[in-house]
Amino acid sequence: MAGEGRKATGGASTGSAGAPAPAGSARPRRARDSLNRSVIIDAAIRVAERDGLSGLTFQALGTELGAHATSIYRHFRDKDELLLEVIDTLRDRSYGEALVSTGDWREDVLLVAAQIRQHYLRYAPFAHDMSARSTHRRTEFLTVEFTLNALEQAGLPPEEAALHLRLLGNYIRAMASFEATVACMDPELRVKDRVQMQVDSQGLDPVEFPHLSQHASALLPLEDPRVFDLGLEAILDSIAARADGGPR
Repeated sequence: MAGEGRKATGGASTGSAGAPAPAGSARPRRARDSLNRSVIIDAAIRVAERDGLSGLTFQALGTELGAHATSIYRHFRDKDELLLEVIDTLRDRSYGEALVSTGDWREDVLLVAAQIRQHYLRYAPFAHDMSARSTHRRTEFLTVEFTLNALEQAGLPPEEAALHLRLLGNYIRAMASFEATVACMDPELRVKDRVQMQVDSQGLDPVEFPHLSQHASALLPLEDPRVFDLGLEAILDSIAARADGGPR
């Protein structure tokens, strides 16, 4: 953790030789054997929350840990391996313990969708970057297992379950990361865009734009949560219909 590996003499931070460190100097190097994967991941999460995933470099991480950047390579092959561990760890912390079956396939899908959506909104500044990655790690495996179980309980055969797993995954991640992106916009800019769209639509020629001018005052903001819910319910209704022998 930040601050580990420091020695104190009369309350002052010291360098490796034990002399007081000059004000504003880099933090002392930590003991070589004090690093492990868990410590590095925790530090990487702090860096990501502060600087975004794009700011998660081994150099920044070394500074955060008070260690030489090259020492991280003893625990992680490269930045991408570390990045995937960070993403999977964040997923586990967000909803790893929440995926407990309700016994109803539809409620289980709603549960996993809500948890993933909340996860992306929690880490909104880099939700888009996370949404496109498959970590192929434990939390992702557990999430896929949970969702496939729900789809098979719905009555879908294996190939249909796999197809709808991808449909649900893409829909949930795309919509949730989009909502997160909008949430990161300046609030005044969001309001400006919405109001301007309504005002300009109301002023359109009703002959050329009869439907838009009629519904202008009812246009929804981009992040209206009902849109996510409506789309998800439509997918679930389709799954139920297909499982009951409807058109495929």
